[in-house]
Amino acid sequence: MVHNLTEQRRGLSYSEGLISALSFGGFLIILGVVFALTPGTWQAVTAFFNDLKLTAYQLGTGSTVNLLAPAHPDTHASFYWVVFGFCLGIGVLQIVILILRLIARSRIRRISETVGNLVFWIGAAFSVNVFLLVGTLTSWFQFWAMLVLFFGVSLIARGIVYLFLRRP
Repeated sequence: MVHNLTEQRRGLSYSEGLISALSFGGFLIILGVVFALTPGTWQAVTAFFNDLKLTAYQLGTGSTVNLLAPAHPDTHASFYWVVFGFCLGIGVLQIVILILRLIARSRIRRISETVGNLVFWIGAAFSVNVFLLVGTLTSWFQFWAMLVLFFGVSLIARGIVYLFLRRP
């Protein structure tokens, strides 16, 4: 009896380790594919970060806050496409990882974490497509607001999965 329990724990940790390795490998593949298939990626990245400046953002009436924003947001479409491809790739990777976790009968905590990650990365890809590719300063700040929103939605998704899949 104790021997079988030990084997199950080892098998579970082995499958979890394998899934984690596949996840990290998938991340590296996505990063490599994004850089390989998008010509001039490194130049687009450096141009984007060189263009970041402190920008006054209006909060309500009469108050402002200085935040980092590109001085010329409309000139970085190639960088935004790279970010979109990366976010979408990580979102698809999360779908694969979720399927593997369900097949391996991973712990509920791991499954809920993967669902939360999936929601965040697909939401981030959506936000890049809807807001960043517009190329305005207003859409830049809307993008960051949407990332915060999707972070909250991902936490709620984790909680819902954990609530419904937990074993009594």
